[in-house]
Amino acid sequence: MFAGHFGLAAGVRAKAPEVPLGALMVGTQLLDVVFVPLYLTGVEPIDTQLGEGYGRGIIHAEYSHSLLGALIIAVLAGLAARRLWGKRAGLILAGVVFSHWVLDLVVHRADLPLLPGNWGDLPLLGWGAWRSEGLSIGLELIILVVGFFMYMRSSLRKADGTRKRTALLSSIVLGLMLGFALLTDVTSLF
Repeated sequence: MFAGHFGLAAGVRAKAPEVPLGALMVGTQLLDVVFVPLYLTGVEPIDTQLGEGYGRGIIHAEYSHSLLGALIIAVLAGLAARRLWGKRAGLILAGVVFSHWVLDLVVHRADLPLLPGNWGDLPLLGWGAWRSEGLSIGLELIILVVGFFMYMRSSLRKADGTRKRTALLSSIVLGLMLGFALLTDVTSLF
């Protein structure tokens, strides 16, 4: 769902131009940014019993991707954004960071805990769209395409005559980057 997260950031940027696109892109991946060092140190492993690649691993991200962990990361990111760009930007970035958990809830198998470390041994959450590669790729593609077109339309509408070309070029570059992100997601199937 990497590309889908990025597509959401592009769509949000269309409605919240005060938040830098880079901050939105990092924000949508912030839970995974926190996950990487935890994964590399063995704190949050990936079980590959179902195979490797797109949606096959069972992720034991019991800290970075727990509901409470995601909320804490979102609040911290929102507070930082508020200091940099204002109250509205802080709320938007916090929402974008938390959107990662919501999108993961849709695609992950039941591997998302409510509390960090799965404290209390509560049920794990995940609706499992990854079980159907076609469904999960379709959902990701929809988010990506809608986000891209929202971004492009907004950029072109805001640009005056001399800046239309720059807005179009930047939209094309973003579209290529989003397409590449989707391609890297999908090629992990093979």
